Amino acid sequence: MKRFRYLVCAALLALLVLAEPGPARAETDFAASVRLDYTSGTKKQAVTVKTFVDGDTTHFSVPESVDPSGVLKARYLACNTPESTGKIEEWGKAAARFTREKLENAEEIVIESDGGAWSTDSTGTRCLVWVWYRPAGEQDFRNLNIELLQEGYAIANSSAQNRYGDTCMAAIAQARELKKHVYSGEKDPDYYYGDAIELTIKELRLHPERYEGKKVAFSGVVTLNHDNAVFIEDYDEETGLYFGFSVYYGFNMSGGGLDVLSVGNEDRIVGTVQYYEAGETWQVSGLTYRMMKPDDPGNIRRLSAGHEAAWKRVTPEWLNGSVTLETEDGEETRACAETALGTSVSLTGLTVAEANGSFLRCESGGESVTVRLVFQPETAPLPGSTVDVRGIVGYYDGYCVCVYTQDGLTIR
Repeated sequence: MKRFRYLVCAALLALLVLAEPGPARAETDFAASVRLDYTSGTKKQAVTVKTFVDGDTTHFSVPESVDPSGVLKARYLACNTPESTGKIEEWGKAAARFTREKLENAEEIVIESDGGAWSTDSTGTRCLVWVWYRPAGEQDFRNLNIELLQEGYAIANSSAQNRYGDTCMAAIAQARELKKHVYSGEKDPDYYYGDAIELTIKELRLHPERYEGKKVAFSGVVTLNHDNAVFIEDYDEETGLYFGFSVYYGFNMSGGGLDVLSVGNEDRIVGTVQYYEAGETWQVSGLTYRMMKPDDPGNIRRLSAGHEAAWKRVTPEWLNGSVTLETEDGEETRACAETALGTSVSLTGLTVAEANGSFLRCESGGESVTVRLVFQPETAPLPGSTVDVRGIVGYYDGYCVCVYTQDGLTIR
């Protein structure tokens, strides 16, 4: 009996020992374990932020000796954050916010090449770089690429095949072990998992911030297709105005989906609302088209065909004016150009006052309007000439009318 009691006590003691939690695993700060070495053979350049795009892409202001435009479009080496621009993915907004917070609060930012020269990604337009930042009040730089990996805001992207490969792989392994963010298996609080919110383009145009990151559904006529995006507009009977929106479909849309998005179709659009900072505009992205599931409520869908863009006749005076609208929140006064963003308009009898590259400052009736030529015209309008234009109202450091095709410009 004593032996039995002894065995029971020993077993209980063993269970208690096994249940006793061990010391917590020490978390390594890999972003600080590497050093920015100014004596190495890599290219290095101090920069400032021009535009935040997403977690792994930033546009930096640089000397013309680095890029003649003065702007370097940087793609971060070794890491791939979830999307938050062309489409919205889980943890994409969080990754973008993390990058912004680190760089906005940095006293210095330095970009570094992986080898002895600057190199570009597969698009040929973005420079592949390591991004180093020195936090306010600190002496040492931190490697943001590695920090994104160690915090679980990015997955591997040729992470082992670079000058900091071992550190990158160790950071990824730690993020997996600690189940951080993309490895957590938890829902992203910034990601909208619900069904699409049905609304009008008018509501979306007037209050896009209310729907940021949410899936929405609306209908309208496709007026123009350009650079993997279409413009959709809809007439509002109450105000007598057209309201429009930009819809980005990206590079992976199927042939059937592209047919749905043909100019002249009235479509039902289902996608996610986002602010595209590089373009200074709100857009809807994350579209899907499943040919084998035509009744899928998440599909984009053609409702009818044979429609035309409104090309509403407006004047610079109207575009520069304001309009008062009745909304659920009461009366709201908005700039006419703001309400017309994304819609098709036409203007006639404009006098070109200034021509600066692709931008024309035109005048009529004592009012000015900026016209942006998105295409290369056969004959460039000269100051003093008279033009008629058809285009889409946009915003590029101010409201303007964007002309996308030759037939949208007539020089008298």
